[in-house]
Amino acid sequence: MTVFDKNMVVIASFLIAATIALGAFGAHGLKNIVDTSALVTFETGVRYQMYHSLALLVLGLAPSISEPLKTIVFWFFILGIILFSGSIYLLALNGILPFDAAKIGFITPIGGLMFIIGWIWFGYKTLTLKKR
Repeated sequence: MTVFDKNMVVIASFLIAATIALGAFGAHGLKNIVDTSALVTFETGVRYQMYHSLALLVLGLAPSISEPLKTIVFWFFILGIILFSGSIYLLALNGILPFDAAKIGFITPIGGLMFIIGWIWFGYKTLTLKKR
């Protein structure tokens, strides 16, 4: 396991732990604070964060995938988690925040695009691998 792989697995593990904590916070801490629609929105952020955190864990454990490919996909997924899930959390909590999070709503689709580009890049580079 390379240093980068090890770091990716560690980051993914902490992201997964944070995702579980956010999910629990959403399910138990937010249900009496925000409306059902905001709670569903929050859960969407948690779900996408978990999907991509698990993908990073698998990527870090896959020895046959090149480090340059892992690096690019890693950063697209990290940006997606921050921009997509992060903005979703803020938008879901907009009613209780001291600022108008709706102003950053344009970031959400950029984060989604980062996820999409990461997956397309991963698929394309895997498809074009030379046989050994």
